[in-house]
Amino acid sequence: MFLIQLLNFFFAASKKEEDCKYDLSLYKRGDLLEVPRTLFTHFGIYLGNDRVAHLIPDILPAVFKDKSAIAKMVTNNRLLMGVITKEASVRVDSVADFAYGSDILINHMDKACRQPPLDGEEVARRAEKLLGSVTYSLLWYNCEHYVMYCRYGIAISYQTYQFCTTVRKIVFSRMSACLTAVCGVGTMLYLGCATPLMLLLNLLVSFTIWMAS
Repeated sequence: MFLIQLLNFFFAASKKEEDCKYDLSLYKRGDLLEVPRTLFTHFGIYLGNDRVAHLIPDILPAVFKDKSAIAKMVTNNRLLMGVITKEASVRVDSVADFAYGSDILINHMDKACRQPPLDGEEVARRAEKLLGSVTYSLLWYNCEHYVMYCRYGIAISYQTYQFCTTVRKIVFSRMSACLTAVCGVGTMLYLGCATPLMLLLNLLVSFTIWMAS
C-alpha cells in the first residue's frame, strides 16, 4: 500500500477542478509539449489536429486486447501498474487528455538542448513511427527519452540525470558513510555476528562510500 501511495505521489497526475480549454492554434506539427507534474514533467510531440503522441506507462495493452478500451485515456491506476511492471506504450491522445488540466510549455527544451531541433515534419514522422507497445524504464527509456529522440535525434533525459545526481549526493555522502559504518557495527553486535570478516566487509563498504563522496 505504501509503495502504491509513493508511486502515486511521484507519477500520478492531479486533474484541476475546471477543465482547461487549450488553444490549438498555438501548436504546430512537430512541437515538443511539456506538462509539469508533481515531481516529474510529462512530454509529448504534437502531430496536428488535436493529436499528441506520448510515451506513457500503461498495464492495459499487456493484459487486454480490446482496442476500444485501450484507446481510452490512461487512468492513474493503469499508469502506476505500468510503472511497476515496466509496461508502456507510445500512443496518441487529444491535447486535453495529454495535459490532464495542466499548463503546457511549447518547445521549452529548445533552450536547454545544444542539439538543434529537426524539421517539424521529420519530428512528427519519427513520433508516429514509434507508436505501439514499448518497455518502460524510469532511468533508460521514459517519455523524455522518446521526445528527445524525435525532436533532436538524441535519446536523453535531463530530469533522469538530475534525479540520479540528487540520489548520488544523498547516498554517496560522508554522512552516509559514517551512518553505514555505525549501523553496520550496531547490527552485527545486535545479531552476534561481529566477526573480523564481517567487520572488514563493513569497513570496506563504508570506505567505498566515503571515497565516492
